[in-house]
Amino acid sequence: MSVSVGKKVPDFRLPATGDREIRLSDLRGKNVVLYFYPKDSTPGCTNEARDFRDSFSKFKRQNTVILGVSRDSLRSHENFKAKQDLPFELLSDTEEKVCRQFDVIREKNMYGRKVMGIERSTFLIDPEGRLVREWRKVRVPGHVDEVLQAVKDLNKAARGKA
Repeated sequence: MSVSVGKKVPDFRLPATGDREIRLSDLRGKNVVLYFYPKDSTPGCTNEARDFRDSFSKFKRQNTVILGVSRDSLRSHENFKAKQDLPFELLSDTEEKVCRQFDVIREKNMYGRKVMGIERSTFLIDPEGRLVREWRKVRVPGHVDEVLQAVKDLNKAARGKA
């Protein structure tokens, strides 16, 4: 069952850093930025994580939770989180259940070989659990600013309805 913009995201549960388990339904009432990235401690993923880290307080002020997801182990995530001083949790999807739910597993070309891997993607889920925006084939520079603006626009629209 995959996700689509405008529809409720089916609940999921994944192990997370900080010896936690994150369940999407437990985050109702907040915006959720779910970003999928290929691998801990690689250059692009490190830059993306740092960009989210550096804007973390701005997202928090917008009632928004940031969660990073990859297929790496919790141990790898804990090391990456500590090394980059990340203030948000990383989710371990070693079985690719949530990756497949969000349809981010793609054939990629790595040094001339075809491999299956995560296509860098970000999803914005509203406080009711609906997918409101998706970014696929993400380029890291400027991406976090674009996501933050989308969150602000979402909150502004919600205030307008209230």
